[in-house]
Amino acid sequence: MRGRRGDRMTINIQEHMAINVCPGPIRPIRQISDYFPRRGPGPEGGGGGGGEAPTHLAPLALAPPAALLGATTPEDGAEVDSYDSDDATTLGMLEFDLLYDRASCTLHCSILRAKGLKPMDFNGLADPYVKLHLLPGACKANKLKTKTQRNTLNPVWNEDLTYSGITDDDITHKVLRIAVCDEDKLSHNEFIGEIRVPLRRLKPSQKKHFNICLERQVPLASPSSMSAALRGISCYLKELEQAEQGPGLLEERGRILLSLSYSSRRRGLLVGILRCAHLAAMDVNGYSDPYVKTYLRPDVDKKSKHKTCVKKKTLNPEFNEEFFYEIELSTLASKTLEVTVWDYDIGKSNDFIGGVSLGSGARGEARKHWSDCLQQPDAALERWHTLTSELPPAAGALSSA
Repeated sequence: MRGRRGDRMTINIQEHMAINVCPGPIRPIRQISDYFPRRGPGPEGGGGGGGEAPTHLAPLALAPPAALLGATTPEDGAEVDSYDSDDATTLGMLEFDLLYDRASCTLHCSILRAKGLKPMDFNGLADPYVKLHLLPGACKANKLKTKTQRNTLNPVWNEDLTYSGITDDDITHKVLRIAVCDEDKLSHNEFIGEIRVPLRRLKPSQKKHFNICLERQVPLASPSSMSAALRGISCYLKELEQAEQGPGLLEERGRILLSLSYSSRRRGLLVGILRCAHLAAMDVNGYSDPYVKTYLRPDVDKKSKHKTCVKKKTLNPEFNEEFFYEIELSTLASKTLEVTVWDYDIGKSNDFIGGVSLGSGARGEARKHWSDCLQQPDAALERWHTLTSELPPAAGALSSA
């Protein structure tokens, strides 16, 4: 830069940065606080004059995390966690209630509102909605979703979403994933943030209130996380689901409500197929055409099959059908009741959705339900059971029946 002798040369910021990075002695990079020094505490503002940075800067007085987040105290039932400032300011907060009703085996999720969501659209707003998943489990089988609120960063939903067939075992082991997403009609919906609530934090028949910050998507902890990320978000979610389920666990395909009763007067077993909930979608339209088949194994004469009617285009069918097996109580103890749910298809083999086996060789709630039926004749016992992806060997050959 040229100038007349005696004139002060001015250097713009671009040239200044170029001078600092030119080859030569390495100079320390100046911090922003060097240009804007803060004055320390004191009766006249503290730090000395002359525009020099003070030698000691007092730390900022930060409010407690609960005050910053606007959350209530733990005694009020609200969630109080510590979050970094980035999550708290850029993703937003979600307010919701959870209630576990043990008597009806239901989990009530009240999605109330969100505040300060991250802008996702060009207009600086978003079209947010909330979707729920129970983990571990099949994502499509147990997904619940709210309506979409248009052009807002502070949406109010006030919607109640209900999971049916929730047992005490689910409360002990499962986690509720609450994700806030932005709906985009021209492309794929975008993820904003999520919250994961272990259901073991809930007490039966006591509503718990939450008002907490959204978090980013939980990263994969497995060594193959990088390859999964390269394959896309679908592979990411699939591997994450498998990692949370752990090795050896079967994929959940929904729930079924069964009623068992041994009739002393009729000398036989009454099996009630009441309803199913959150079945896996098997058709391209996002639904299934489910029906239920039952077998009492071993079935030497092959006369134990019963089948319900087909319910069209639903993932939560209600059957309310009852089947009768004429058998002595002493013989019933050595039998196994196989219950399978299928998706009806025209012109091709029906798709297997899920199944459960009840008997002395079963585990968990299936074994207990069977044992209670044998020990309490003439009592109708209703229990929810989890449908898994395991296909009974004998049922595979009868999928088209």
